[in-house]
Amino acid sequence: IPRVDQCPLGSGALAGNAFGVDREFLAKELGFDGVTPNSLDSVCDRDFVVEFLMWHALMCTHLSQFAEDVIINNLLKGIDIDDAYATGSSLMPQKKNPDALELLRGKAGVALGRAVGLTATLKGLPRAYNKDLQEDKVLLFDSVDTVKDCLAIATGVIVTMRPNPEMLLKALSPEMLATDLADYLVRKGVPFRETHHISGACVRLAEEQKVSIDTLTLEQLQKIDARFEADVKNVWDYEVSVERKQSIGGTAKSAVQRQVDEMIAFCKQFDK
Repeated sequence: IPRVDQCPLGSGALAGNAFGVDREFLAKELGFDGVTPNSLDSVCDRDFVVEFLMWHALMCTHLSQFAEDVIINNLLKGIDIDDAYATGSSLMPQKKNPDALELLRGKAGVALGRAVGLTATLKGLPRAYNKDLQEDKVLLFDSVDTVKDCLAIATGVIVTMRPNPEMLLKALSPEMLATDLADYLVRKGVPFRETHHISGACVRLAEEQKVSIDTLTLEQLQKIDARFEADVKNVWDYEVSVERKQSIGGTAKSAVQRQVDEMIAFCKQFDK
């Protein structure tokens, strides 16, 4: 990163040097992209450490969100976590505790604490070097170790976990397709600002009658809006709903495959 690939050597304690040291020559010989422009700032600047800690915290936050998704799906038996990343319960024999994922989730808070901690240290310092800056080492080195460990654990969980199709299908609910019901009328030429309320009325009717929304009859739907027709029954097909969303980032198989292909291409850049 050129912005941080700048050599501070030759800045002295705070005001540069009086011996004609060629800082640009030193930077080139050491493989830097350039030199820091201000000697006073060079000796106290820790932006590169703070930025790493913040990126580290952000990465751990995303891993934490991923871990929570997997923990929930593990609880619902939608996926099976490999025994290498889980332990049995001390009380309940049937329970599989997702220990590795819980640890991943916990590391996000620690990572954020490191980033905030060093930033809080820096905010009260005058320019030039102060001994307080020694505190950046522990935070930085611990964060590097945490990054490596978290990525290794996340990778292991991903490559070894197995989906449970039967339980995933069981978790589906017709109410998930309420937006598809609104989209059905949009395809009939009705503005979405209207179909949203119409679909909501259908959900409310199903709740009042304590039935699943997909069991409402055509007659009941037409009492809410006469533009419903017999083909409305096609709305209650989960696979059709998924495949309709073919836009970039959507859920259709082609859209998902595109995301997978792009990620593989992105990762291959780092194999060179």
